Amino acid sequence: MTALAAAPPVAPALRVLLSHDDRVFSGGVARLLGDAGLDVVAHHGDAGDLVGRVLADRPDVVVVDVRTPRSTGRDSLAAAVEVRRRSPGTAVLVLSHHYDAALAPQLIGDRPDGVGYLLQHRIGTVDHVLEAVAQVAAGGSVLDPEVVARLLGHRVHDDPLSGLSPAQLRVLAGMAEGASNRGIAESMHVSEAAVEKHVTALFRSLGLERSATQHRRVRAVLVYLRAVGRH
Repeated sequence: MTALAAAPPVAPALRVLLSHDDRVFSGGVARLLGDAGLDVVAHHGDAGDLVGRVLADRPDVVVVDVRTPRSTGRDSLAAAVEVRRRSPGTAVLVLSHHYDAALAPQLIGDRPDGVGYLLQHRIGTVDHVLEAVAQVAAGGSVLDPEVVARLLGHRVHDDPLSGLSPAQLRVLAGMAEGASNRGIAESMHVSEAAVEKHVTALFRSLGLERSATQHRRVRAVLVYLRAVGRH
């Protein structure tokens, strides 16, 4: 009798803890995430116990959905910053109607992997959120272009990005948003070949040599996010 091949292991669903300052809305978001196959382990509107819940439940991703700029909204963002500090293995995705000039740079900080900040009025579909959740869970960074632009306002003159051209900065910003060369080319209305030339040039400007153990694209994004996250 021919032996049957073992079935490949099934990857467990991402465990997501959803925090929102509107309980009704958070219930709807939790249902959408659950329908997409994610395991939503908790959702609540109280930012005060968010860190404790994260430490107890150890989710893969915390989605902080903020509708108000003050009061509970700022409390939620501050809690997200604390989650990043106390649970480094937990990815954080902020969905907000507002950019917080003080807390956004703190959230990204010097360790931008596994973090996202999207503005809700620029989120087109549920798939956009699902892709962002998957990307930060995998250790990537997802930043809304408007957030990137605001962060650039904190740049200092001696930062490593000062030698990049405007086109190279746009390409690097696209890389930080998780876009492929093709996606960047479409957004800039140029060819993929032109984007590839910009990528090669910005690697050279940032002093990123080829390495068998490190990915230059990831290293470039890390340099970029550290630079734009400064006060």
